[in-house]
Amino acid sequence: MSKSNHLADRIQQLQPSAIRELLKHSKMPGVISLAGGIPSGELFDKEGLIQATQLVVEENFGEAFQYGLTEGTVELRDHLVGLCKSRGIDTTADRLLVTSGSQQALDLLIRSLANPGDVFVVERPTYLATLQILSLTNATVQSVGSDADGMIVDELEQLLHTTRIKAVYVVPTFGNPSGTTLSAERREKLVKLAIKHDFVIIEDDPYGAISFTEERHKTLFQTAAELGDHDSVVYTSTFSKILAPGLRVGWIILPEWMKQKVAIVKQATDLHANSFTQSLVAAYLTLNRLEPQIALIRDAYKQKCLALSGFLKEELGDHITFNQPQGGMFLWAQFRYDFDTTKWLKQTLEKGVVYVPGEFFFNDHADKKTLRFSYATATEEQLHEAVKRLKSAL
Repeated sequence: MSKSNHLADRIQQLQPSAIRELLKHSKMPGVISLAGGIPSGELFDKEGLIQATQLVVEENFGEAFQYGLTEGTVELRDHLVGLCKSRGIDTTADRLLVTSGSQQALDLLIRSLANPGDVFVVERPTYLATLQILSLTNATVQSVGSDADGMIVDELEQLLHTTRIKAVYVVPTFGNPSGTTLSAERREKLVKLAIKHDFVIIEDDPYGAISFTEERHKTLFQTAAELGDHDSVVYTSTFSKILAPGLRVGWIILPEWMKQKVAIVKQATDLHANSFTQSLVAAYLTLNRLEPQIALIRDAYKQKCLALSGFLKEELGDHITFNQPQGGMFLWAQFRYDFDTTKWLKQTLEKGVVYVPGEFFFNDHADKKTLRFSYATATEEQLHEAVKRLKSAL
């Protein structure tokens, strides 16, 4: 007899990540994947990572292979203070918590905040894995719409007339999956609403550095600080998209009222983030190679994004529409007419191309005619071939 009924109720209801399931198909011979948000391995800084590894082994061997502080190594947190300052964020090392990627950061934050029934607000559409985390908490998830300027903060304001909100989760810059950026006006209004109505903003910023223009978007964290608020915004970011995801190194900037409790939750989870990769990232940052590496990524992704956009307009312009991304790794598209992109995936797989159907990124009111493309991994030739295969699948 199966013992599956011994699983906790909230675990039995869990569904696998649609993206992780689709990645299985992307490994099939001949398939071109526009699905997973996976950085291009060809752009990894092999020379720099080798140099950093040698530095760790030669100069920091003992600490790199030993237990460490829950908050993260002192050396890495000191470097992060400088990195955050380059993003317009003033913080101190004692407010930083190093995590196993930003995914763990989100898990720690949501678990630390959520009581059963607490209302968390997300965008439509939003990051799929955050919905998975929320499903484990018995929190109530509500959503507000988004457009070319990001989350429609006016809808959030209307919701606040009737609903007490615990937290808002948002990817304000080059969002996943939408690729959109929250406007400066909406950023300020969102922060002011958080201050007025006493909710927490979880600002997820994995893509902000990958801008295709010279425009710098002020973080919600900085916006709040300029308004004199240091309690409402929790900022998280990662090295996964700008250095290498396999390192699993991210970080959180925590307000004073949260930092001790979130650190205790992390202690109960894994004691601390990987000592070796923390040391490796710290060593890499001493080499002053991160900014040139980010510049390389920005240029490469910009060219791929422009290529994919051009191919889509040329081959599928009568069928789909999209906003032109200004950074990040994703292009969010929708059909001009009623269409089920989940069902269509069977046909495109037969043609040898995979994407992520948009409905999986919605907590409610799913729009089945939407889909997400990632242009980061494929070559320009593969992007063109993928679009031709999509056209033939119609």
